[in-house]
Amino acid sequence: MTIPPCTESGSSVLDELKAALGSRVSTDGELLQNRAHDRSHHDWAPPLAVVEAASTADVSAALRICHEHHTPVVPRGSGTGLEGGANTTADSICLDVSAMNRVLTVAADDLYATVEAGVMKSALNAALPEHHLQFAAGPGVDATVGGMAATSASGTTAVHYGTMKENVLALTVVLADGSVITTGSTTKKTSAGYDLTHLFVGSEGTLGVITEATLTLHPIPASTKMGVWSCPSLQHAVELVVKALRSSLRLTRVELLDRVTVDALARYTGYTAPVTETLMVEFVGDRTEVESQYARFAGLAAQFEAAEHASTSDPAESSRLWQARHDALPAALALVPGSAPLPTDVCVPISRLPACILATQKDIAASGLVAPIVGHVGDGNFHVAILLPPGDERAREQAEELNARLVERALAAGGTCTGEHGVGLGKVSAMAMEHATALQTMRTIKASLDPRGILNPGKVLAAS
Repeated sequence: MTIPPCTESGSSVLDELKAALGSRVSTDGELLQNRAHDRSHHDWAPPLAVVEAASTADVSAALRICHEHHTPVVPRGSGTGLEGGANTTADSICLDVSAMNRVLTVAADDLYATVEAGVMKSALNAALPEHHLQFAAGPGVDATVGGMAATSASGTTAVHYGTMKENVLALTVVLADGSVITTGSTTKKTSAGYDLTHLFVGSEGTLGVITEATLTLHPIPASTKMGVWSCPSLQHAVELVVKALRSSLRLTRVELLDRVTVDALARYTGYTAPVTETLMVEFVGDRTEVESQYARFAGLAAQFEAAEHASTSDPAESSRLWQARHDALPAALALVPGSAPLPTDVCVPISRLPACILATQKDIAASGLVAPIVGHVGDGNFHVAILLPPGDERAREQAEELNARLVERALAAGGTCTGEHGVGLGKVSAMAMEHATALQTMRTIKASLDPRGILNPGKVLAAS
């Protein structure tokens, strides 16, 4: 891909950025290519420059200069997004906060930590065992705290620990003009003022750039038990989960793998579970409580003709069994050699989940595409990895049509166009469908905080 020459305006911006931030501003071609996109299939172009910020002051200086020059800014963490939220354009500056990677405070007795935005989830958790604590929210993939907060990320543990929205107490945010604000507090509750913290959580860098976050921590459980259960049908699997949740069972994780995914895992890793709809469940707590909860779940499972394939209380064996869930995407890709995924997700009320997934499976069969389904079934959130054979433009068109119908179906069921991937570039039109009556209010907030429209333009909200 050819890197476009800087315009006169671009040169002026670069001159000022370099004067203010020196070697933290790079126009190296390889770096521009590397920082220009996330893991999505959406379009991108190398930016004018990458600013590798090392502090809130660096972010403030960069935004102040870009604001003065009306230059677009695309914030970036680890680039693990799936909807183009970190994709740059040729006239933009990539603001990379991944070097802001310090754990600033661990308040063990108050169960919170304050970290810089570039801290990886794994790095935060590596700093917590001496305090017998963990940060339990966020996706299965390793990602930066700032990126997780910006997308309100979640994952397999959300049914128990909540999403990032429930686990962010306070933020430091740099606004479009370079001004710095702090939001929230380190207390569990407050009635003071507007909830600005959760305005920025999930805003995907369109309202401000998160540079620090204060996060809720949780004790490391004394005991864990997980199990893999084979179900005769999707309906049986989901009804079992609904029954378990309504029976006050405290599921920590409950994941659905459809039969296509299980078959892919068998081919890819030698996974030995029966090729059918599969639930992976986990309970945590003290040993007596965990055993009791698991036994109650087993009793319910029998009512829905589910059969236990494996179970364990050993952490190492549990990690080995859970690896199947983490291997789901690479296993799926191996079904169509050379393919690239078009990943998508929706979330619906749990009672509507079976009908929504079954209708999606019929759509997939009719299209002729290969598209395995996995889901955080305790939340009503499921993912479809639509596999695109190399160079097959018709398949891409079919995949886009399939995705559009999936979103329409989820919205008709009272759900949302994305449970955790975010909107980014890929679901801007879906946002308009989902939030028709509130869209103008969102635009008003955007215009107030970012009047020149420089923060991650084109993401989340379509141009008005």
